[in-house]
Amino acid sequence: MRRAIIALLCLLLMPLGIKPQIKRLAKDVQYGASLRGTFGDGDKAPFWFTNNRYGLGSLKHNTILARTYIKRNAEADSSRIWRIGYGVDLASGYGNQCKFNVQQAFVDVQWKMLRLSVGQKERASELKNEELSTGGMTLGINARPVPQVRLELPDFWNVPGTKGWFAVKAHIAYGRYMDNKWQKDFARTRGLYTQDSYFHSKALLMKIGNEKKFPLTLTWGLEMACQFGGKGYNVIGYQKEKLEQGIKLGGNVLKALLPSGGDVNDDAFSNAAGNHVGSWHIRLDWKGKGWSAGAYVDHFFEDHSQLGMQYGFWKDMLLGVEVNLPKNRYVSNVVYEHLGTMNQSGPIYHDATPENPQQISAKDSYYSHHVYGSWQHAGFVMGNPLIPSPLYNGYLGVNGTLYNYFNRVNAHHVGLKGNPAGWLAWRVLYTYEKNLGSYDLPVLNPLKGHFLLLEATYKPTWLEGLSIAAAYGHNNGNLLGKSNGAMLTVSWDGWIK
Repeated sequence: MRRAIIALLCLLLMPLGIKPQIKRLAKDVQYGASLRGTFGDGDKAPFWFTNNRYGLGSLKHNTILARTYIKRNAEADSSRIWRIGYGVDLASGYGNQCKFNVQQAFVDVQWKMLRLSVGQKERASELKNEELSTGGMTLGINARPVPQVRLELPDFWNVPGTKGWFAVKAHIAYGRYMDNKWQKDFARTRGLYTQDSYFHSKALLMKIGNEKKFPLTLTWGLEMACQFGGKGYNVIGYQKEKLEQGIKLGGNVLKALLPSGGDVNDDAFSNAAGNHVGSWHIRLDWKGKGWSAGAYVDHFFEDHSQLGMQYGFWKDMLLGVEVNLPKNRYVSNVVYEHLGTMNQSGPIYHDATPENPQQISAKDSYYSHHVYGSWQHAGFVMGNPLIPSPLYNGYLGVNGTLYNYFNRVNAHHVGLKGNPAGWLAWRVLYTYEKNLGSYDLPVLNPLKGHFLLLEATYKPTWLEGLSIAAAYGHNNGNLLGKSNGAMLTVSWDGWIK
């Protein structure tokens, strides 16, 4: 794969003329470094200290994280037909999942609106506010990025002939998971785990509307992803026979693109090879003079029943409202979200048999899978963190397993942001969650959690590039326990040329 990627990049760069491109790659280069420290007490680190940080959070209270990066965005060549970007981002510290991480390492080559992105890169959730939202249901900002080869329309492209009234955004990607050691250490004594598995994602979003002529726009589309291939250990039905050597798991590039085939323990009731997930996205936006408002739905599905909305579209979803206020010194952005995953198509799953031919495709058990364990990467769910990640399983009493046993959620979330001055910004996140466990592991009384983040960022005008952020985090309730913590982040960003 590595040789194929290098060859492909060479072919793309050949028509550009290598020498002038190399010279231009040294321009518009940004660098930065940061040092983050956290401390506190209680059961676990505050929820918003741990989650939605691209896998660089921790359950521990006392941590130190140092990061350094260099990057050039492809957007620097916005006036050119061919655009090139690259970046390297390294992280190291104490009290985190890994002592040293290559968090990002990527190369972007773009022709007009079409981009080939190769490597490991942080990507924001579709159609959501990255700073204030709880994150996407299928692919959010909670887990470490997966190295991949991705062909994409990174921005909405106006379809010719529609006069700006119809635009599309799309991608298709294949990659490989990098959490072999973590899975083996975490789950080998009790639960199933996988090694050397692959990643695939695709999306098509369509937008109707022209903001220059009418303030209302509608965006909708489909996002899908899956984990496939590799080897499975402790797979149900094979614990004794193949505990050590593992089971070769099904799926390939084509079956990931068009879900088909079956997993090793599907027996006569074959579904699709791999762990397939996805979301239906719908968003309405109104752009006023100096302000805007939007409402969105992220409807998650684990199988064909909710992909086809067989049991009702409105029963489980992330529902959100975002308002960008006119310029003022108090509040600039407001987000409210409600996450409901209580239904999951119902509590019973039954494959059709001659004795009982009624097929019931329920009991979806969001983010859990009977072969791959969880829709996660290195312990963090790859979707919305309000379904607690496997990292929390030890605290929740199911240590050593990758399943998401606490996935029936009813949550309300508010995010606020403001810029009182050019040198000062603030952010507040508050979440209330009620959790019923899962259909496989229900709880007798609802578990409740309150999660709070208060953050202020200071950027002195007398020293350009310096940023100092201080935050307070708080957990309460019996879901993730009680805790208090503080976070201090000092960062420096600048331009090489």
